[in-house]
Amino acid sequence: MPAIEPTLDRLHNPFLRYFLATRPAFLSVTFIACLIGLATAYSDGLPINAPAALATVVFALVAHAGVNVLNDYYDALNGTDAANADRLFPFTGGSRFIQNGVLSKGETAVFGFSLFGAVMAAGLWLMQVAGPGLFWIGGAGLFIGWAYSAPPFKLDSRGIGELCVAAGFMLIAVGTDYVQRHGFAWDPVVASLPFALLVTNLLYINQFPDCKADGSAGKRTVIVRLGPARAAWGYLLIGVAAYAWLAATVMAGLLPWPALVALLPALFTLKAGRVLLRHAETPFELPPGIQMTILAAVSHGTLLAAGLAAAVWMAR
Repeated sequence: MPAIEPTLDRLHNPFLRYFLATRPAFLSVTFIACLIGLATAYSDGLPINAPAALATVVFALVAHAGVNVLNDYYDALNGTDAANADRLFPFTGGSRFIQNGVLSKGETAVFGFSLFGAVMAAGLWLMQVAGPGLFWIGGAGLFIGWAYSAPPFKLDSRGIGELCVAAGFMLIAVGTDYVQRHGFAWDPVVASLPFALLVTNLLYINQFPDCKADGSAGKRTVIVRLGPARAAWGYLLIGVAAYAWLAATVMAGLLPWPALVALLPALFTLKAGRVLLRHAETPFELPPGIQMTILAAVSHGTLLAAGLAAAVWMAR
C-alpha cells in the first residue's frame, strides 16, 4: 500500500507536525555513521566517553534533521517538489509538508535554520570537550548540508550531490571518532567510506523517480544528464566500489578481518541494482529496490561497527 502523505487535518499536534517534518525515518543512517565513528575509536583501544558519545549522536541527528528541512524549503523555492508527479512517497519528492499545506515555506525555513543554530551552539560547547578541530569537521558538514540545495551553490543541481552525501556521512563518522580521540585520525575515514557510498546509493536510486521534475526545475543531476537507462549502471558501480574498498582495506591490514562481515549486504545491493536496471524508466516499480538499498546501507554499517568491536573482544 502506498504511504499516505501528510495533511494539516491529520497533524493537529504542533510537536508531531514539526517532528515529522524532519523525516525521522531517514535519520537512522546518521545514527549508524556515529556508531562507525565510535567503533573506530573503540578499536584503537580508547575508552568510550558515554556522555560525549550521546551528545555527539544527538547533535548529529539534529544536524541531519536540519538538512532535511532546509532541502524541502529550497526544493519548494525552485518548484522541484511541486512538479514531481512521479514521486514515491515517503522515499522521494520531499516530505510534502509545504506542498500539502502542513507548514508554510516561511515556517519551514525558520525551523530548518533554527535546527542549524542549535547544532552550532552545541558544537561550540562540544569543542570544549573534544578539541578545536571539531569546528572544522562540523563546519564542513553543515556547509555541505546547506549548500547541497541552497543557492548560489545548489551542488545537487550541478551533478555533484552524490559527492556531497558521501563526504557528509564520512564527516559524521570522523567527527564522532574525533570527540572520543580528541584528535583527527584516518581510521574513521577508511572505515566509513563504504557506508558513505551505500548511503549515496540511496540518494542515487531516489533520483530516478524525481528525474522529470528535477530536469524541469533545472537540476542537472547525474540521472538527468545521462538519462535513466544509462545512469542505472552507476548504482552498481557505486556499490562495487563500496564493497571492494572494504575488502581491499582488510587485505591491506587497515581494518581487522572481522570487518568482512559487512560484505554480506552486498546481496541486497545486487538485488536492488537488478530492480533498477529493469525499471529505471518506470519509477512506480522502484520501491522494492529503494527498500533494499536502505537495508543494504543500514545492515552494512551495523555489521561494520559490530565487526570492529568484535575484533577488540577477540584480541583480549
